[in-house]
Amino acid sequence: MIRKIEDFLNEWQMEKESTEKVLKAITPEAARTEQYPGGRTIGYIGWHIVLTLPEMAGKTGLKVEGPEEHAPEPENFEDVVKQYHISAQSVYDAVKNTWKDEDLDTEVDMYGQKWKNGQTLSALIKHEVHHRGQISALLRQTGVAVPGVYGPAREEWGAYGLPPMK
Repeated sequence: MIRKIEDFLNEWQMEKESTEKVLKAITPEAARTEQYPGGRTIGYIGWHIVLTLPEMAGKTGLKVEGPEEHAPEPENFEDVVKQYHISAQSVYDAVKNTWKDEDLDTEVDMYGQKWKNGQTLSALIKHEVHHRGQISALLRQTGVAVPGVYGPAREEWGAYGLPPMK
């Protein structure tokens, strides 16, 4: 759980940069690829990350710039990446400029349960990390080079003078 605003801001900055890197790797063709017949496309999973930022943060009272909860996915995936950048930065700014550490203990209704704001921020990070990992695995299956997030990806090992891991 997030216990200090500074802890969230530091972690969010790192995670949003990683998510942007993965979203930027999605090609137009990959964006249209379904995870299974009739399932979400890779692009829609990215859009789902975007939609969740103002929706979940908004339940805490934070004002986050972004699309409405059920806004349709943009046709051009570059617009998803741009909107992610705007919304993710807006989350950062809203938390930094609105809350103090003690606000993290405030409870709000979140999906029919009482969550502390710190719990919500932690869930927001975990939600993003979960779907970013999902996108990375699906991209790999489509043949798109996946960028490293918590370390180098297979294609990046050469930059370290090492053979790709198997």
